[in-house]
Amino acid sequence: MPNVTIHPTGEVIHLDKGETVLSGLYKAGFAYTVGCKRGGCAICKVDCRDGEFTYDHPIADTVISEAEKTDGTCLSCRAVPVGDITIEMRGENVRLVNPFLRQINEKARLRAEALAAGTTTKE
Repeated sequence: MPNVTIHPTGEVIHLDKGETVLSGLYKAGFAYTVGCKRGGCAICKVDCRDGEFTYDHPIADTVISEAEKTDGTCLSCRAVPVGDITIEMRGENVRLVNPFLRQINEKARLRAEALAAGTTTKE
């Protein structure tokens, strides 16, 4: 299962397989400015600094230009990480709005890492 690291804070968010970046961040208790949440407004663009992602639905050229497709621009409401990725917000920081959800997400991340390593945890 992929992790999203937020640069420069180093916050690590665990995503379920096939989950979008935006969905994972919201599920983990974080928020930032978004618009339509369906790929039509481009407000949720972030920069992918490391890693790869695909889109779960087609993206219009009016939302992501050809240049942006190659420079790491990520439409977070549609981007599904292929593996671990590092993103950087544009013009704002992600805000923790629900610390309880963050704790749940951290435990899920630790369980996934333990399973991948062949160990178990009691958390």
